[in-house]
Amino acid sequence: MNFRRIIVIALALQVSLCFTVAAQKQFKGLLVTTTKGWHHESLHAGVLAIQQLGVRNFFDVVLYENPNGFTDKYLEQFQVVIFLNTTGDVLDSAQQKVMERFIHSGKGFVGIHSASDTEYDWPWYTKLVGRMFHIHPAIQTAKVNILDETFPGLQGFAGGKLWTDEWYEFGPEKIGDLKYILSIDETSYDPKVQWGDKKAVGMGKLHPVAWYHNYDGGRSFYTALGHVPTIFSDPAFLNHLYGGIFWAATGKK
Repeated sequence: MNFRRIIVIALALQVSLCFTVAAQKQFKGLLVTTTKGWHHESLHAGVLAIQQLGVRNFFDVVLYENPNGFTDKYLEQFQVVIFLNTTGDVLDSAQQKVMERFIHSGKGFVGIHSASDTEYDWPWYTKLVGRMFHIHPAIQTAKVNILDETFPGLQGFAGGKLWTDEWYEFGPEKIGDLKYILSIDETSYDPKVQWGDKKAVGMGKLHPVAWYHNYDGGRSFYTALGHVPTIFSDPAFLNHLYGGIFWAATGKK
């Protein structure tokens, strides 16, 4: 092999290596949308929005479609698992252990809206989310306030933004280290509602709607926003959502 051919091959290998490095995404997320209860109208819009977030911010999004595919081996490729408007018991006991080991390994979880209406009987998961859904009034416009300006992606909520959504009232904290980043002003809407014997009168001075924490070796981010389909085209919400996904996915870096 002559010297000139060696140079050509070396350059070709270098170009190939550069292309491979350039094509590598920031991280990879598994998007879970399984519902065993209420099916949110916003699910389809949410899937499309998160896929576009991946395109815009150069990370991979894989939609979870194989009910038997939630295994340790399969999850090795992901840095974050995203529960988008899930409801009810979506993982069996073996899959729950897979999820626990995923977080133990230092990776991340993102819960959106009814992710807090999921897996009530799995204590580890309720601590991962932080607080669980209790009840909500009718969809209304309310004032949203930023509680932690250091968390990424909150610029669109500055100044007490008016926001229309389904305002969850939550049960007590399942774990004590939650860091709240968004809340709603209960004087700006009517939190009262009654479902049979279950009533809501509001949560008081602190009514959180988004938070994060480190948990069991990994990271967890939750936002209660995301009931109304058009929210998933709002730049403020998309920035908020990506901020949480990015934070949860990059914990091991």
